[in-house]
Amino acid sequence: MESYAFIHFSLNTFTNKEWGYGNESSQLFNPTALDTRQWARVVKEAGMKGIILVAKHHDGFCLWPSAYTERSVKKSPWKNGKGDVVKELADACREYHLKLGLYLSPWDRNHLEYGKPAYITYFRNQLKELLTNYGDVFEMWFDGANGGDGYYGGANETRKINTLEYYNWDETYKMIYSISPNTLVWGIGPSEARWIGNEEGYANKTNWSLLRQKDELAGKVPYTDFMSGHENGEKWVPGEVDVSIRPGWFYHTAEDDKVHTLDEMVDFYYQSVGRNSTFLLNIPPDKRGLIYENDIERLKEFSAVIKADFKTDVLVKTKATANNYRGNNIKYAAKNVIDGNKESYWATDDNVNKASILFIFNKPTVFNRILLQEYIKLGQRVKAFTVEAKVNGKWETIASETTIGYKRILRTKRVTALALRINITDSKASIVISNIQAFNAPTFVRMPTVQRDRDGMITMGTETENSIFYTLDGTKPTSASIKYTGSFKCDKAIVIHAVSINDEEKISSAIRVAKYGVSKEKWNIVSVSSGDFKTANKIIDGNPNTNWSFEADVNQHPQEVIVDLGNVITIRGFSYTPQQMGDKLNLISNYELYSSIDGENWIKQSEGEFSNIKNNPIEQVKIFDPAKVKYLRFVAKSVVDKYSIATIGEISIVE
Repeated sequence: MESYAFIHFSLNTFTNKEWGYGNESSQLFNPTALDTRQWARVVKEAGMKGIILVAKHHDGFCLWPSAYTERSVKKSPWKNGKGDVVKELADACREYHLKLGLYLSPWDRNHLEYGKPAYITYFRNQLKELLTNYGDVFEMWFDGANGGDGYYGGANETRKINTLEYYNWDETYKMIYSISPNTLVWGIGPSEARWIGNEEGYANKTNWSLLRQKDELAGKVPYTDFMSGHENGEKWVPGEVDVSIRPGWFYHTAEDDKVHTLDEMVDFYYQSVGRNSTFLLNIPPDKRGLIYENDIERLKEFSAVIKADFKTDVLVKTKATANNYRGNNIKYAAKNVIDGNKESYWATDDNVNKASILFIFNKPTVFNRILLQEYIKLGQRVKAFTVEAKVNGKWETIASETTIGYKRILRTKRVTALALRINITDSKASIVISNIQAFNAPTFVRMPTVQRDRDGMITMGTETENSIFYTLDGTKPTSASIKYTGSFKCDKAIVIHAVSINDEEKISSAIRVAKYGVSKEKWNIVSVSSGDFKTANKIIDGNPNTNWSFEADVNQHPQEVIVDLGNVITIRGFSYTPQQMGDKLNLISNYELYSSIDGENWIKQSEGEFSNIKNNPIEQVKIFDPAKVKYLRFVAKSVVDKYSIATIGEISIVE
């Protein structure tokens, strides 16, 4: 399938949360213009092949009128309780020829019996409803977040479970397959597809579709292995790269201008589909029940780039030969990789795990993309390969890589060549390749980087062959705008629109929009509850890649830091950026934020949890009613995974 969409849409959309606690009223669910046909149309036009809907998230609210709970759309004002989002989307998917997948959270922070045997019966009953009432389900998605604090029917307590034992996944899977044998199960237990180990939109370059699942189920496989799989895995568990089009998984108004850039979207594609994985892109509908305009525009730009990159295969009319093919039988000859038939392939003799395939052009030909596919029905085999181009009569190595799998796409430098050669230098068994293509993708100019430090100094950067032009008045930058020649200072609130332009081809990048409030030049750290006070200014230095930590030997929380903003200003929110690099990020999970005018009398402006921060350690933005503030007190109440250290990358405000 290669790419399909995720839809996160539920009570969290209306409460502005990522993880609901479980005590939110069903009455809050009331989209004003919900249109699942719009979702399907947008997804189809973006070139994706299916939609996975979050039918129930951790808060327990069901988007279908489940017979087993009142916590569902039937108790909401939407359509007077007569609506069914799952049915409407299933119908829309059929209309637009998309596959339907469903996400059912195993964790339920609302259900009274969660953590007890009775909940498993409830969970399976809901699975039966979803698998029998809405037609074919291509993928059932089980989240890895299980157990913790919740409402639990009013108990308001923390319930811990053993994820692998509590749900009795073997029996649950048997039930799923007995009802819907073609449904692929993702996530926990003996699954058939795996989390890629991050929510940042990439698989590793080396990526096996195999996994040592027995070891994984015994807790012997770190999640970081998921990014590469296992060459010696005994189970076929291909990777699925899940990432959201904006920072959060649910829609938040504050993120309308934080939709991933075109550069990032294109990278997501090449680092997922192009690295032997599927690409699951989350597109969260807003409170209207519609995919937001900014998201749609970015999808259009993204799909246009991908279509242009793979417009014309330059290998179709070449002469293809190989230095070995199985039994010298034309059925396995080199030409099969350029015939457009998925079921034909070039194969080598049984004892040959190193071989080369050569493509000769009729005339010098330009290309900068190489696409390769193994005949996956016979397994993933290739361990290493190189790509050579014959340029000016000499062979030049333009790529040296490891795995191929179902699909591998290489972005190489642009070359003009008379021949192309792929050398399989190592393979687990005889080589079986079904498709090789090459393309001359249009030059893609990356957006400039824009940074501002604590003192208000603005610095921009781009690739060496490009120039940067920018505007400060909100207009679209062109080659006639201000040319960036070096750092400059602007300590006031500012919006910068910047573009990189390729000097040779005069091709422009997408526009970088950088918004900054008043600089942090006058900010100071007043106090910290522990840690090195002398270096605490790293918290407010404008650089999220510098970190500061409370004391390592302090194992109790809360810990706090007080910041003086220098002047009384009006803010409407704040953000916490966690540590960005390292094996242990020492993430803060629960927080409180207080404001003060005089540094003595404090008002609580916000509290709660940084939901999903373990899997998605990005800037956490919290919005509240506008408040006049001179001092901020940020309290770290608890940390992820019981690490004793709480670390801060950056604290910022939303003006």
